Amino acid sequence: MGTKDALPKALIVSVGVTCEPIHRTNSRRDTMATIISVASGKGGVGKSIVSGNLGLVLAKMGKRVVLVDLDVGGADLHILFGLLYPSTTLSDFLTRRIDTLEGVTHSISTQHGLRLIPGTGDTLATANMSYAKKKRLIRHLREMEADVLIVDVGAGTSYHALDFFLLADRHIAVATPDPTSVLDLYRFVKLAAIRRVLSHFLSRDPMNAALAERDFSSIEEILTVSGNTDEAGQEIARQALAAFHPLLLLNRTSSRSKVNTLQLQKLLRQYVGGELTLLGEIPEDPAVERSVRTYLPVVEAAPNSPAAHAFSHVGEILLQHITTEKTQEVA
Repeated sequence: MGTKDALPKALIVSVGVTCEPIHRTNSRRDTMATIISVASGKGGVGKSIVSGNLGLVLAKMGKRVVLVDLDVGGADLHILFGLLYPSTTLSDFLTRRIDTLEGVTHSISTQHGLRLIPGTGDTLATANMSYAKKKRLIRHLREMEADVLIVDVGAGTSYHALDFFLLADRHIAVATPDPTSVLDLYRFVKLAAIRRVLSHFLSRDPMNAALAERDFSSIEEILTVSGNTDEAGQEIARQALAAFHPLLLLNRTSSRSKVNTLQLQKLLRQYVGGELTLLGEIPEDPAVERSVRTYLPVVEAAPNSPAAHAFSHVGEILLQHITTEKTQEVA
């Protein structure tokens, strides 16, 4: 699976235009919101339900949380909170009808401290978001007044999905036990790692010329080209990978369907060079589907259900990750 033949040609990444590496100055690290991205290799795994419930759990823990729906063209996070026809959406910010993200942010009346930025509709303007618009959006996200931003990223391996996934401080990849979902998860994390490494080279000469407009399907290829072009290239790539620690959240699990997480972690470590940590599992639970029909997250609609308890547990673990990261940054 480490060779170029392991991935279909459609999944091979070229440098193109990518987001720039995120750098925080020491004076602002302790005041900026922690950004958590939630993504998946394929649709239909419950990514938005995960985002909404984790946001609500963290808000119940006293955090100021903003849910951001960046599922470009497929936004539905607002529906989970009964906001069926939001008066403003991310489209208004992207088209500059409204200048700030605060202007398109909606308070969730059922939970103090929880707000939501509804996503865009399926339009050509948003589906083909320019680099300038993407860069402006990322900058404004960084400046939002909040403790935590949970970014619901579109499924799949488009440049939008990969770049929005990588903008975060913490990355959650969602999958179900379905074998195709696990395979898509592997591909997604692998391509995200490749794009992360490439983004660290774009501003470097002669690395920019060596990597620009070239197709890559494995980390090994990048390391080879970077090492042949620049003595420091391989070390830069390895450092970028060493800091990439996506979290795996398994959704809709049951006693009949299990994922060999150890094997998945081994594959990613061997062929990608990154570490994948199991954040938790959310069990298959009919209460989740019922809660969607009532326009409420399951932790609110059925707080004593197995899924609600699992989301609360995952939220506690996620908060520990955030607290540890903040402590290390201050130190």
